[in-house]
Amino acid sequence: MIHITRPVVLLAVLLAKGSLAAEPEQLLSEGCLLRELRTAGDDVTVGDLRQRCAEEAELSDGSLLLERLQRERAAEGIRSLLTSHRRNYLIPASYLDEPNEKPFETGFGDVASDEDLDHVEAKFQLSIKFSLAESLLTHRDRIYFGFTALSFWQSYNRNVSAPFRETDYEPELFWTTPLDWGPLGLDAGLFTLGVSHQSNGRGGALSRSWNRVYANLMFEKDNLVIGLKPWWRIPEEEKDGPLDAIGDDNPDIEDYLGHFELTTVYRRGDHEWSLLLRSNFDSGKGAAQLEWAFPLWRGVRGFAQYFNGYGESLIDYDAHIERIGVGILLSDLL
Repeated sequence: MIHITRPVVLLAVLLAKGSLAAEPEQLLSEGCLLRELRTAGDDVTVGDLRQRCAEEAELSDGSLLLERLQRERAAEGIRSLLTSHRRNYLIPASYLDEPNEKPFETGFGDVASDEDLDHVEAKFQLSIKFSLAESLLTHRDRIYFGFTALSFWQSYNRNVSAPFRETDYEPELFWTTPLDWGPLGLDAGLFTLGVSHQSNGRGGALSRSWNRVYANLMFEKDNLVIGLKPWWRIPEEEKDGPLDAIGDDNPDIEDYLGHFELTTVYRRGDHEWSLLLRSNFDSGKGAAQLEWAFPLWRGVRGFAQYFNGYGESLIDYDAHIERIGVGILLSDLL
């Protein structure tokens, strides 16, 4: 049996890699080899590495969730790549039916109280994650740090110097592992347990934030993925006054954003549809978000989004918002 040192294996993988124009299956295999190489012992052979990657590919064959997981883990072996967390997209123009003017009635920066917000604005989301540890409780589990920024930009409102109306930031720390079972005839999926902080980074009367512990159960059947994400809000002390820096910025946020999200994603060919539902049964308030990702040209993907309800952004958590927009998708969910 021939043993090969890590530098030789790495050189062989890089030579085999050729270019990024290679087939996706080839890139996945090579990314897996690079990842396994980082933690392999000196007595591990090339054959051992190939066998591990072949077994991983066989486990994920036909599973949308596990195939995405395989792509992410392959990318971990390539330090010049970032791994997406949620969808990344740019909507250069979206139409907002009734902009929420109330938070800005006393003025905000260049937005004077006698100026109206535009109905048309840009919206974009950037979301990435980074693996911190692996194989802690199961062979395929991971601990991730994730970060998402969602921005709403009054880019065409020249009367107030086109300000960013709102940007929400959400850092997360979460553990995730594949599941080997599924309920109600569904196939196996993923389980995630995490903690997140969401804030708009502002002070005073415009400050919004909350902290949550959440779980996320995702299962699939054929080309359909179903996810249930319940959460528990970490309590905060009441504020003595509205301008206090310490205390709960939005004590009634759960009345509008509820205690869970239900997500469904359906993929057919190069098209991907998703529906997010959020509700508080006691207050009767919630939200629905419908998205469609589709091919445009030469690998560029289009993206359409419709939102109706509460909690699209933190500044609008207690205002009913209806919005529709079309833009460019940078990364899919699946």
